[in-house]
This record gives sequence, structure tokens and C-alpha cells, in this order.
Amino acid sequence: MRKRKPKKRVLQPDPRFGDIMVTQFVNNMMWQGKKNVAYKLFYDAMDTIQEKTGEDPHVTWKKALQNITPSVEVRSKRIGGATFQIPIEVRPARKTSVGMKWLIKYSRARNGKGMAEKLANEIMAAAKGEGAAVKKREDTHKMAEANRAFAHFRT
Repeated sequence: MRKRKPKKRVLQPDPRFGDIMVTQFVNNMMWQGKKNVAYKLFYDAMDTIQEKTGEDPHVTWKKALQNITPSVEVRSKRIGGATFQIPIEVRPARKTSVGMKWLIKYSRARNGKGMAEKLANEIMAAAKGEGAAVKKREDTHKMAEANRAFAHFRT
């Protein structure tokens, strides 16, 4: 057990949109400490969204994240020799980070040419309420709904 909670690190807003959430997203997307590469991929994806839809890409990205973020999830808890999947409300900070990680994961798994194009396609699909990341959220909610009977085990 740790003695005290670690301090939250303060993130700097990104250069183009001035949004802290974009910085958090880029940090999640980054591989091997290459932040400039991650920023370039993200901004290229935003430019692609701008070209294809003609809408503000930042608003589209926010809408996609909103469509992906889960509100409930299941946690395993061992009670009397049996393991139960207990539905638990997700904390706001975890909601956004899980949503971002799903968006990145399913963008990478998507087929296309280059990460920027894959990311752009996944963001546009998620903004419409389609795509693998939205399906993951729906599956998580279904799992929580199916295990609602064990909600009284919540601590």
C-alpha cells in the first residue's frame, strides 16, 4: 500500500487547438517517447477529417470521444470461492482515458494506409456512432447490464 496518493501531473494544452485533452490523447498515442511524431499523426488525421467532412475536426473528435466513453464497466470480485463480475460506475477521469485508449487501439487495428488515415476513419465512424470503439462500449454496457444482479456486492 502506498502512503499517499501521487500528485496529478499538469498537462500543457496542445499548440493548435489549445486543449489539454488533445495533449492527453497524443500522450496515449505516442510510442517510444516520440511526441512530435504523435502530434503530426493527430494533426494529419484532423486535416483529413476537415477535408472529408468539411466540419470542425476538433468538434468531430470530441463527439467521437463522447460516443466512446463508457459509463459503467464490470470488475471481477472474488466472494466465497466464486468470482463475480460486478458492474461499477466509471470515474470521470477513467472514462476519458479508457475512451481514448479504445479509440487508439481500434484505429491501429483498422485497415488503411498509415496511422493518420486509420485514426481519421475511426474518429469519423465513432462520431457517427459506428466503428469498433463504439461497439466495444456497447459490449461493455451489455456486460454490465447482464451482471446487474450482482450489483449489491459493490463496495
